[in-house]
Amino acid sequence: MRFVALACDYDGTLATDGQVGDAVLTALEQVRASGRRLVLVTGRQLDDLQQVFPRLDLFDRVVAENGALLYDPVTREERPLADRPADEFVAALRARGVAPLAVGRTIVATWRPHEQTVLDVIRQQGRELQVIFNKGAVMVLPSGVNKSSGLEVALRELGLSPHNAVGIGDAENDHAFLALCECAVAVANALPTVKERADFVTAGDHGAGVIELVEKLLADDLASLEPHLTRHHLRLGTCADGGEFRLPPYGPTILSAGPSGSGKSTAATGLVERLAEQGYQFCLLDPEGDYEAFAGAVVLGDSERPPSVDELMQLLADPDQNVVANLLGVRLEDRPAFFASLVPHLQELRATTGRPHWLVVDEAHHFLPASWDAAKVVLPQRLDSTILITLEPSHLAPAVLAEVDVLLAVGAAPATTLHDFARARGLPAPPDPPATLPAGEVLAWQPAADRGPVRVCVEPPRSERRRHRRKYAQGELLEEENFYFRGPEGKLNLRAQNLVIFLQLAEGVDDETWCYHLRRGDYSRWFRTCIKDEGLADEAATVEQDPRLSADETRARIRQAIEERYTLPA
Repeated sequence: MRFVALACDYDGTLATDGQVGDAVLTALEQVRASGRRLVLVTGRQLDDLQQVFPRLDLFDRVVAENGALLYDPVTREERPLADRPADEFVAALRARGVAPLAVGRTIVATWRPHEQTVLDVIRQQGRELQVIFNKGAVMVLPSGVNKSSGLEVALRELGLSPHNAVGIGDAENDHAFLALCECAVAVANALPTVKERADFVTAGDHGAGVIELVEKLLADDLASLEPHLTRHHLRLGTCADGGEFRLPPYGPTILSAGPSGSGKSTAATGLVERLAEQGYQFCLLDPEGDYEAFAGAVVLGDSERPPSVDELMQLLADPDQNVVANLLGVRLEDRPAFFASLVPHLQELRATTGRPHWLVVDEAHHFLPASWDAAKVVLPQRLDSTILITLEPSHLAPAVLAEVDVLLAVGAAPATTLHDFARARGLPAPPDPPATLPAGEVLAWQPAADRGPVRVCVEPPRSERRRHRRKYAQGELLEEENFYFRGPEGKLNLRAQNLVIFLQLAEGVDDETWCYHLRRGDYSRWFRTCIKDEGLADEAATVEQDPRLSADETRARIRQAIEERYTLPA
C-alpha cells in the first residue's frame, strides 16, 4: 500500500456551510476500514470544531488552529505546538477595535478587513508572528507554524511519512500541507491558485470531491493518478538531447549492472542520495562494507557481527531513519537465507506504513543468485521500489529479472549487459546499442516502453563510498577470486578468501612457495584483477621485479603496502 493516510481540510472541503453530510462520513468510515489513517487539518479552534462536528472519533489525529494544536480523539489529549498568544498583543487588537476576535490555545483569528490593523500591531510590538489567510478569515500564528508543520507532527506520532499521505483542501492556508503530501488534491470549489498547484482536481465540490477521492483511493491506491504525480520524480541525469531522465519515486524495480569498477554502484548511489534528500526512507543491504560513511543513515553490523532482522526493523520503525545493513559478517552461502528472512518483515511494514520506501541491494547476486530455486517462493508478487546492483543480469534469479522495469547498463561494453539481460528475460535485444560508453554515462532501458535504450549522463553522488575496503580485507571473495598458494610443484592448495587470510598464509608458507608466486607476478596480478587496486598492484609489481630483495624483505614490503591501504583487525 502506497497511500496509507488521508489528510483533509474541514471548511470548504469536508464541510459545506460548516456541516458534513452522511455520505461523506460513510466514505471516511470506508477509509478507516481499509486500514488507512485519517487526519483532520483545520484552521478552526478545537472547542468550536467539537461543537459543529461530533465525529472527530473518525480521525486518528486532529490538527487544529492551523497547525498550532494537536488533538488525539481517543485519549482526548491536547498538545499545543506553539506558545500561547501574548496578553498584550490581544489587548492591543481589542483596543484598536478588531472584532470579532477569537483567541485559541495559540491562534488569534479575525476577519477581513482587519488584516492591516493586525499587521500594524505586530510591527509596533515587534513580534515574530505571521498572518495567514483563509478566504475571508485572518489568522495570526507564530512564525513557522502552519498546517504543514502540524501535519508533520501528527504523521510522525502515527509512525507515517508525508510521502504516504494524500491531502485534500480548498483555500490559501491549505497550500502548505498539500505541498507536504505526496499527492495534493483540490476540490472543485477550491481557489484557482490551489487548483493550479494541486496534482489533481476533483470534479465534485466540497464533500462530493472528498467522496470522489476516496473512491479512487480504495479502487487502486491512486494508481490511476500516477501520471499526475511527477513533482517528486527522481533525477537520474541528463539525456543527449539536454532533457532530464527522471524516475518515479514509487514502484519501479531498477537494475544497475556492469563489470566491477564500471560505475554501476556510483549511479545507484546518486539515486539513493536523492532519495535521502527528498525524505524517502531506504534500507540498503551492503555485503561488502562500502557504505559505512553514507550520510543520513545508521549503519548496523560489521565483519564480526551481522545485524539481526529485529535490529533492522526497530530502526525502520522510525520514518525519518534510513538504515545500511553491513553484512560482511554473513557468510556468502548464508546471504540468500538472510534475505529470505528479512523480506516478510519489510513487506509487513510496507503494508501498514508504506515504508521503507526503497530497498537497495548491492551485489544483489549474493542474495538472489541465479541458482537460488527458492526465489519464486520467497519473493513477494512484486518487488516494488527496489534498486538492485550486480555484475551481470544473468547472475540473478530469473524471478527477480522478470520484475525489472529499468535496466541501467554501465561500463565500457553496455551492449553486452543489454544482451545478457534480454537473453535472461527472453526478450528481443534492442537494436544498435552503442558499443562503448564514456565514464559517467549509463544506458537506461525500459523494456515496457516504446523507445529503445537512452544514453544518460548521470548526476554523480556527493558522498564517497569506501570501495570494497572491508570486503577485500576481511570479507569473503567469490571462489573464483580467491588466491591459491600452490607452490612450484602444485602440491599445496592454500586458499586466501581475503587479504587478512592472504597475509596469514604468506607468513606461514615456505620461502620456495612464496618466491615461486612472487617471481611469476601472481601477487600483483591478483591485486589488480581480483582486489581491483591498481596502486597496490603497482607497488607489488615493483617488489616482484627487484631481484635484490630476500623472501623476508618482499613479504614485509607487500604486507606494509596492504596495511597502509586497508584497515586490518589487530
